[in-house]
Amino acid sequence: MFNKLLIANRGEIACRVIRTARRLGIATVAVYSDADANALHVEEADEAFRIGAAPARESYLNIAAIVDATRRSGAEAVHPGYGFLAENADFADACADAGIVFVGPSAAVMRAMGSKAAAKQMMEAAGVPVVPGYHGNDQRADHLAATAHEIGYPVLIKAWAGGGGKGMRVVERPGDFAAALAGAQREARAAFGDDRVLIEKYLARPRHVEVQVFGDQAGNIVHLGERDCSVQRRHQKVIEEAPAPNLDPLTRRAMHAAAVAVARAVRYVNAGTVEFIVGDGRFYFIEMNTRLQVEHPVTELINDLDLVEWQLRVAGGESLPLTQDRIASSGHAIEVRIYAEDPRHDFLPASGRLVLLRAPPATANRRIETGVRQGDTITPFYDPMIAKLAVRGHDRRAAIARLDQTLARYRVAGIATNRDFLLRLVRLGDFAAGAVDTGFIARHRDRLAPPPAPESAITAASLALVAAERPQPGVDRYSPWSARDGWRLDGRGPREIRWRDGANERMVVLAGTETANQHVDVVRVGSRFTVIDNDGSWNLELIDPLAGRDDEAFAAGRLTAPMPGKIVQVLAQAGDRVKRGQPILILEAMKMEHTIAAPADGTIDAINYAVGELVDEGVALMAFTAAAK
Repeated sequence: MFNKLLIANRGEIACRVIRTARRLGIATVAVYSDADANALHVEEADEAFRIGAAPARESYLNIAAIVDATRRSGAEAVHPGYGFLAENADFADACADAGIVFVGPSAAVMRAMGSKAAAKQMMEAAGVPVVPGYHGNDQRADHLAATAHEIGYPVLIKAWAGGGGKGMRVVERPGDFAAALAGAQREARAAFGDDRVLIEKYLARPRHVEVQVFGDQAGNIVHLGERDCSVQRRHQKVIEEAPAPNLDPLTRRAMHAAAVAVARAVRYVNAGTVEFIVGDGRFYFIEMNTRLQVEHPVTELINDLDLVEWQLRVAGGESLPLTQDRIASSGHAIEVRIYAEDPRHDFLPASGRLVLLRAPPATANRRIETGVRQGDTITPFYDPMIAKLAVRGHDRRAAIARLDQTLARYRVAGIATNRDFLLRLVRLGDFAAGAVDTGFIARHRDRLAPPPAPESAITAASLALVAAERPQPGVDRYSPWSARDGWRLDGRGPREIRWRDGANERMVVLAGTETANQHVDVVRVGSRFTVIDNDGSWNLELIDPLAGRDDEAFAAGRLTAPMPGKIVQVLAQAGDRVKRGQPILILEAMKMEHTIAAPADGTIDAINYAVGELVDEGVALMAFTAAAK
């Protein structure tokens, strides 16, 4: 076993690896960018080294800086976590050249499986079923379009390298292919430095099921069961669970055997995941992830294992801790991820300070994995994950109930999150029934949409406002000059308080006898009040009756950037007349592309930024005149 380990990552996965290393008596080394100098993973490690500026390309993707930090720290091994350099063969080679153990598979295996196209070709040769499609080297746009026509629509465009839903587009019609291809290539180039793509047949209502495999240097290969990751949004996993619900036992066993065959075909060492798509009574290989997965906690919970410990032991030359016949799972586990993103605005990533962050306590059946604390800031430089919540129950119904309770007790304010969206999702009857596939969220979009704030939330915010207006300690509480609560000579009458709830204006009249729900939290930042209870959270803006109306930004002749980012495409020009919802700009932020659309019918008077320029949140992207109604 190693004496010292460097973790070439950040956030919750860095904290996760540090936790296991500490239990095993291994000293840990963190690396950090300028944006992460005071991050939780830096605090928890035994020592830490700065590796560069905030942008990932200058820090967490800087191979030379990380290898240098490893040398200077005296660490014998590097754990890459997931994302960043976790599946970068050049990084694995650089570690080997420096005499550093890379906790993962060899560079050769990463190169073989890191290319989705090459991996599919290899699996076809090995007799593993693959999705019909094109995995070749000819990347000419006209050739790819012709290939898509031969395969038959709908088709899926996927980035040749990488994962996480980046560089992926579903195309329903031939006329949409060119724009989708260009967008996928741009996103793939930005995320992975490689704009090559492959084309696959898009299956109707498929399920996404993956199998955890593990190999050691002696050639032993085992599987640790499967995970269902079918509930997705924008091809990114939203809910992961193990075992997969409503999966035919014969299909399950065949998938386990196929996953082991895949690992054997490439002589796989360390942790890996073989991903399949299931549809029409068959399953097909889609890719192999040569790293630890974000959703590994659900596999750990049902098997009572520590996969990071397995990784470290195998990397140190030890045999797998268990043979296949000694691996036995029990119960059911589910994981969700809390993200800083705004469901009210098409899940745009959010950045800002975590004014409130409170989670229920961790137990043997509940894991809260995070890399941030209350008061920390979610920056626009990295993935906006706040935490992973993973729970276990004796069966799926019990696991769902525990997840519901965990989400209800998880409180976060100061920044938009998907916490309420996840609550609504796990409370759907179809989810409880296990009727899941990759189109699940789109199919239930209306039922998952954010509802208006209930009267109880409006009342709670109003009571919090009134409480804040009471005289502070040390002030004469009987003096009318100290009160800010609308005191009148003839007594306190009903109090009208107005709020803005999204696009709606709400009013509450307080008679002085109202009481707040004891399970509610109210957080105030300026005129914005966030009300949180076990069913949801609502952001309310206090309306000052003496202030002028603040209408939508476009009504004042400007459309602002919803987050910091880079302009990657301008789809209109000054003088154009546009329709409501028509795409105007494409903004790249947090590794994803986001379309900025016209908020109403009208005319573009000026475009203020060009392709390649960086913009801050709130800047005016264009001058816009709405058409007269």
